[in-house]
Amino acid sequence: MKHLKEAVASLGMELSEEQLRQFEAYRAGVLEWNEKVNLTAITDPEEFEMKHFADSVMSAGSDIMKNAKKIIDVGTGGGFPGIPLAILFPDKQFTLMDSLGKRIKIIEQLAKEIGIKNVELVHARAEDLAKKKEYREQYDVCVSRAVANLATLSEYCIPFVKIGGYFAPYKTAAAEEEILEGKKALFILGGHLESVSEFSSAELDHTILWIKKVKMTPVKYPRKAGTPSKEPLK
Repeated sequence: MKHLKEAVASLGMELSEEQLRQFEAYRAGVLEWNEKVNLTAITDPEEFEMKHFADSVMSAGSDIMKNAKKIIDVGTGGGFPGIPLAILFPDKQFTLMDSLGKRIKIIEQLAKEIGIKNVELVHARAEDLAKKKEYREQYDVCVSRAVANLATLSEYCIPFVKIGGYFAPYKTAAAEEEILEGKKALFILGGHLESVSEFSSAELDHTILWIKKVKMTPVKYPRKAGTPSKEPLK
């Protein structure tokens, strides 16, 4: 776990032996399950460590993340970035949601086996879950590595964030065009781009946007399932 240790050290943090065990066990579990269910396209253990673990923890160095208590990961896929962040911050509560039930069941089983106790797994579409009062505007931070443009992803994610909280999408380094195209969506949904964190190394070249929730999201958002991706707010 050399790359992960280096990534965490660069944030001014360090991993305990128990945390390292959990990371190693989660990687082994995902790769084993991946032979039956598609959880990741990355099957090389070292590449997995860099692109799933080291990349996922990059938001952890921010004071915003350090001060957050409740975090939701929208479109978690194989559990990223939610599981690595949950291992790193055992004192915080994480909700991981995905529209594919098989994935959610596997992640839930692995988390139990490994002893990750601070995660709630939810099988749902973001468009539906964000309408429920127990999830809407309840989170300090919403993270997502889902593959969608910023306007679409904002409609999925910002409704979960409480006023004063943050939406933190993980993007590639070339995010400027998306930011420009997503400005209107952010305004409509109650978000404001406050800052940008850039991380670049030989293996990773990623950007995290820190979008502050400055006003309530209008009740009509998110629109019905499928609409945000077909007709992004512009």
